[in-house]
Amino acid sequence: MRVEHVAFNVEDPLEMARWYVEHLGFEVRRRVMEAPWAHFLVDSSGSTMFEIYGNRDVPTSDYRRMHPGTLHLAFVSDDIQADVDRLTAAGAQPEGDITDLPGGDTMAFVRDPWGITLQLVKRREPML
Repeated sequence: MRVEHVAFNVEDPLEMARWYVEHLGFEVRRRVMEAPWAHFLVDSSGSTMFEIYGNRDVPTSDYRRMHPGTLHLAFVSDDIQADVDRLTAAGAQPEGDITDLPGGDTMAFVRDPWGITLQLVKRREPML
């Protein structure tokens, strides 16, 4: 078995999909342009996909109140400071400082405009 996707029920899937395409380089693999407005987004590797949708019949999580350690999407970054600056200019909010981790990795958290935490990580040795 392998993971196909992870899904997030969000308030504004149309705008969120646009933001992830424009600012994180995702491609829309499939979309449903009626409720629940599902968007399947794939990263630049073509091997990682997640879904954002807006199902009003189930509760939406309060992503802004979640601790970054509870839920985050992690992205490989070659230049964390430049990516933090670029995403902040696009409406993301920094969440703490850039941190050097044991083992030589570096990371930072930002929250997208809908409150989902994005981890930007530069690994000493790539994991995938």
